[in-house]
Amino acid sequence: MNDKKIIVALDNINLYDSRYLVDEIKNQVFAFKIGYDFFLNFGLDGYNQIKNKKVNIFLDLKLHDIPNTIKNGIEAIANLSPYFTTIHITGGDEMQKITGLSKKNVKVLGVSILTSIDSAQAEKYYSEKNITNLVGKFVKNALENKLDGVVCSPLEIELVKKISSGKLIIVTPGIRPENYNKNDDQKRFMSPKKAVNLGANYLVIGRPITQSTNPLLEIKSINSSIE
Repeated sequence: MNDKKIIVALDNINLYDSRYLVDEIKNQVFAFKIGYDFFLNFGLDGYNQIKNKKVNIFLDLKLHDIPNTIKNGIEAIANLSPYFTTIHITGGDEMQKITGLSKKNVKVLGVSILTSIDSAQAEKYYSEKNITNLVGKFVKNALENKLDGVVCSPLEIELVKKISSGKLIIVTPGIRPENYNKNDDQKRFMSPKKAVNLGANYLVIGRPITQSTNPLLEIKSINSSIE
């Protein structure tokens, strides 16, 4: 595996542009994230077109269902050989534990709280407005249930690192370069350098790279800021 830390999200761009982008920047990144947008539009054929470029894939489908269904889903995902995949921690203990029986060589990450959720939404749907408290509870569960890592906003990196004592991989979306000033749906975000300094293992970045007029220059600039 390479020593890069950036995972580029391929959502919201077409397959042709995705293939071109992967070829252009694959030596500068750790992996490419394929989520719902990409997977539902381009399917297994699109997935394999990216995988065949000899890159790491983060298949981010955020599974959330009864344990047996999750077992079957993880087994199917394992056959695709992504580096990472995701489940929602809120699916419960048994759902988390069963992934360990099915994942083969895939690393399973538990999603804590989506980075689009703010305190008002957290209070409405989780009866807890303090997002830090919620993430702390979920991370303890992920650790107990032997997940490989967690997905959390950059604002919870230090907490996750402290609770897990470095035993969980920390993958962090909500990363925005210092010079990126477009409004989007991320509510809890941070610069790449600060997130890495706090202890994030990998940073998920999408639009600042995929919508850049010069993606290669942008990713090189980000890498430079965190090396």
